[in-house]
Amino acid sequence: MQQANPGYLQQGRSNLLLLGVVAVLLIAAAGFWYQHYVRQNGKDNLLRANGRIEATEIAIASKSPGRIKTILVDEGDFVSAGQLLAEVESDALQAQLAQAQAQLQQSESMLLTAQSQVQQRESEKNALKAVLKQREAELQAALARAGRTGALAQSGSVSRQQADDNDTQVASARAALSAGQAQITAAEAAMTSAKAQILSAQSAVEAAVATVHRVEVELRDTQLTAPRAGRIQYRIAQSGEVVAAGGKVLSLIDLTDVYMTFFLPSASAGQIALGSEVRLVLDAVPQRSIPAKVSYVADVAQFTPKTVETASEREKLMFRVKAKISPALLQKHIQKVKTGLPGVAYLRLDDSQPWPDSLPELAQ
Repeated sequence: MQQANPGYLQQGRSNLLLLGVVAVLLIAAAGFWYQHYVRQNGKDNLLRANGRIEATEIAIASKSPGRIKTILVDEGDFVSAGQLLAEVESDALQAQLAQAQAQLQQSESMLLTAQSQVQQRESEKNALKAVLKQREAELQAALARAGRTGALAQSGSVSRQQADDNDTQVASARAALSAGQAQITAAEAAMTSAKAQILSAQSAVEAAVATVHRVEVELRDTQLTAPRAGRIQYRIAQSGEVVAAGGKVLSLIDLTDVYMTFFLPSASAGQIALGSEVRLVLDAVPQRSIPAKVSYVADVAQFTPKTVETASEREKLMFRVKAKISPALLQKHIQKVKTGLPGVAYLRLDDSQPWPDSLPELAQ
């Protein structure tokens, strides 16, 4: 019987050993995959994503250039809507307002004068009309006398001189009537001019009112107020500094609009919907989970920011997602709300399934 080649046997043992190592590695890999994907994303029905707490930031800025007179709040102060936060010097605007108010008074005086002139011209016109009627009557009387004396003069009952005198009175009455009509025409022209002066004065008043209103608005804009309730995040400028138009003075955080921003791959992002429930667990408070709802899912993929995910995840295109925290819950814990805190967002793949018991207790 032929003996086995020792080299061949040794090579067979090496192959078996290699196969065993490969099998162990495959089993370990399968266990790792099961542990981190099947159990985490299958059995407990969860998606996980790292993110940070953010809030809507509002820039408190000066609408017009000027020197900051005073800043009434500090970083970290809670402010209410409409609260005065800072003031910009307004001496020049105060002078402009005084000038505009004086111009308004002058324009209103001119309007009153123009209105009185119209009334005066109307009275003059009415008086001239009365005089004109009187002159018309005088002309008719003169015509009647001239007619009678003319007939009598032909028969010799009256002198020719008397007839001529009556004819002269007729001509004089006609001239007086023509003069009266011309005076009425002049009065009507004067009244038209006075009415035009009223329109001009009214326009001047409206322009002056607009100027006063504009300066008053600019003065109000020197009072920097909080557009909504929140917390002062930063003092960007200081009292005495000069800011340009639109220059930022303070940064305000709206504590009613707080959310976590995180990123999901396309496969996961396609499985969630707006309004889906989210549980947020912050690194600073791992013993509590914060209820939230998906309020935004980006419609365009992007590269994940380096500050959020691992190096391998940064190589993928991800979709940005926002999970907004209820304003009512935020109001209960308003003193504890902070932005920039890192944490983990948990989302259910199937909303009909309950949240796993492994998650921390829900914050109330």
